[in-house]
Amino acid sequence: MTVHHIEPEEGFVHFDFSADREPVLTVDSGDTVVVRTLDAAGFLAPTGGPERPPRLKEDANGHALCGPIAVRGARPGQTLEVELHEIRPARWAFTGVGIQSAKALGIDDESPFYIHWDIDADAGVATDRGGHRVKLGPFMGVMGMPPAEPGAHATAPPRFCGGNLDCKELVAGTSLFLPVSVAEALFSIGDGHAAQGDGEVSTMAIECPMERVEFVLRLHDEPVLTMPRARTTDAWLTFGVDEDLDEAVRIATNQMLDLMQAQLGVGRQEALVLASVVVDIRVTQVVNGVVGAHAVLRDDAIQRA
Repeated sequence: MTVHHIEPEEGFVHFDFSADREPVLTVDSGDTVVVRTLDAAGFLAPTGGPERPPRLKEDANGHALCGPIAVRGARPGQTLEVELHEIRPARWAFTGVGIQSAKALGIDDESPFYIHWDIDADAGVATDRGGHRVKLGPFMGVMGMPPAEPGAHATAPPRFCGGNLDCKELVAGTSLFLPVSVAEALFSIGDGHAAQGDGEVSTMAIECPMERVEFVLRLHDEPVLTMPRARTTDAWLTFGVDEDLDEAVRIATNQMLDLMQAQLGVGRQEALVLASVVVDIRVTQVVNGVVGAHAVLRDDAIQRA
């Protein structure tokens, strides 16, 4: 097993997805990658002062992503597993209000509003300047590959091949499974979140740089996926993304029925009946244009009599 390192320097960070972009690193399946990431905006210093700090790329319009990382031999139709070992946030972060989200909730004030956080990764807490303290649950908002279509693609919407999923359950100790969309995978990662609620209703989580993100990339021929899937310490997650939340729920549910049929050896109708009893449907995020839902099946939810 080889360990590779990426620092968030010019040439190793990009702000859109593209199948035409040259990889900054090529790894073998099973290799470990360690990255340090900037926050989603690409700030080079803590926010919070009267002036905005410098960014890695001042005119960037997208998430600051490390990569892309090529996985030798990866081809469309395979599955890329991202096994997350460690996600350690840096000491500062911020959360703001998106204007469109505010308007949707009847808030007409368009003046900028931000909360600035001090993060204690060892204690597992973030404290804002008003004295509010929250428990950390660090994860990466964006993990994914470009679609096969040529040209640049925005980082904001999640896709079948991953991207801006913004799922707070993808913490260290979990694995994310993504359909490989292009040759060599071209995987990228960024958008560190120290904590987030389901929905991410203001458009921002606790947005932070990450001191260290360690993960293993593995290729699998099975299962053949059409949407992301994840394995936590005690559950399976299946995802759905669409411009319509109802459709995203339908996709996530159908993905879960596929999984239950394969694991339990039951028919479609029986899987649906069991899912109605034991599967939780959750809103992943509702602020990225393409919204997300995920279905959760706990390991202890169904037992053989």
